[in-house]
Amino acid sequence: MNAEGWTAASGGAVALLSAGVTAWGARSARRTKRQENRDDFLAITNQQGRAIQRLEARVQRQETEAEKQRERISDQDEAIGWLLHRVRSLVTHIKRAGMEPPPAEPMSERARRYIHHIDV
Repeated sequence: MNAEGWTAASGGAVALLSAGVTAWGARSARRTKRQENRDDFLAITNQQGRAIQRLEARVQRQETEAEKQRERISDQDEAIGWLLHRVRSLVTHIKRAGMEPPPAEPMSERARRYIHHIDV
């Protein structure tokens, strides 16, 4: 074999070796189905974690608002109770003075649900 033959043979061998390495590199760089599934699972888990955090924050805001509303309703209930006591005492005072209090204006149905038991 002459020098040109050796050059051609070594060039062919290098080309085959290069093709083999390229094929092996492409195969090893490819992600397996297991890797894809793991990454999909992690992405979904992270997304769900963020959604849960948003929901927890929203629930916390709603609980805080509900607590404020309960406190406000309690304060309003106390104020209404005080007003009813005051009206009763005024009516009693007027009757003791020998006078008759003016007739009450008609009460709405919504108000009647809460003060139906009051004789005012």
